[in-house]
Amino acid sequence: MKPIDKKLVQEKIDELAGKELYVHLETTNGAYASHKNQGFFSVGTFLRNARINYVQGKITGPGPFRIGLELEGGWAYAEGLTDWEVDDNNQVLLAGHDPDGRLAIAFQLSEKPFRK
Repeated sequence: MKPIDKKLVQEKIDELAGKELYVHLETTNGAYASHKNQGFFSVGTFLRNARINYVQGKITGPGPFRIGLELEGGWAYAEGLTDWEVDDNNQVLLAGHDPDGRLAIAFQLSEKPFRK
């Protein structure tokens, strides 16, 4: 993965607007924090292969970045994104890594379902 280039990511978001896509959204902090501090309140999210079709999308912030996708009935939103790539399957893979390089968030878009 490479550091996010806002212009290139925005171009890709614009290119995918209006298409039926699959989204993967995952957040984590428990695997890195809860074993060191039993009082730490761990949270996480895992959503894979949910179908979406967004009207418009935008990447904002100075970095780490935020991406918001306006759906017909609401919004999909992710923040803390630092890195990205488009893989050989044309899947847009965005991730947020903490200062130690550990994954904190993954936000991915694909025209085909992600592997299960």
